[in-house]
Amino acid sequence: MSAIAVDGVWKYYGDYPAIRNISFTVAPGACMALLGRNGAGKTTMLRILAGLSIAAKGTVSILGHDVRQQQARQKIGVLGHGIGIYEELSAIENLKLFARIYEVPNAQRTAEKWLEKTGLANVATGMVREFSRGMRQRLAVARAFLHDPQVLLLDEPFTALDDRAIAVLQTLLREALQDGKTVMMSTHQLREALELATHVGLVNRGKLAFTGERTAEMLSDPGWLYRNYGEA
Repeated sequence: MSAIAVDGVWKYYGDYPAIRNISFTVAPGACMALLGRNGAGKTTMLRILAGLSIAAKGTVSILGHDVRQQQARQKIGVLGHGIGIYEELSAIENLKLFARIYEVPNAQRTAEKWLEKTGLANVATGMVREFSRGMRQRLAVARAFLHDPQVLLLDEPFTALDDRAIAVLQTLLREALQDGKTVMMSTHQLREALELATHVGLVNRGKLAFTGERTAEMLSDPGWLYRNYGEA
């Protein structure tokens, strides 16, 4: 069974097809880097995978469940452009809230653990509205991971992160992959993504121009994929 299965997906904004008949699968334990230029359709595809947007045609499943079903959503962790935390709550209140939403046993202990892992234990009761951007970013990372998701969907995860948040996220992603979890990320940060990726997909004008294993050639020359498939 695939961790992620996409079959014949289309998505329109008005009459414009932002996603055009995309199909691919991602095996459990793989890390797929979804690449493409601005406006190629990467964010749209990830929003569909996260159940935040509905495809006009085609099917999407997560670990064998339709992405719109609760069984699928419980298994997904999402880190997107919006930080997705509540400014009027403290750090620990945020994580306890999300732990309860995801029905995580012992929300208090889980929240404390993830504050520790992201370097925020010393500001657990601090109001998020008073946090620096880097602290908010690390709290958002904790929120994405705290319910032990089997599939992680990350939209431009390294963009605008400070150095500490990048280090935290890279460590957590490596740990997740070692534990057999599946990661899919869209990014412009080619080198960081390709170092983690086992597979690569290139989206060009809403179509999947390339999908396959990440090769040593791609890692040594990040521009290779764009030169060979970017205008397909």
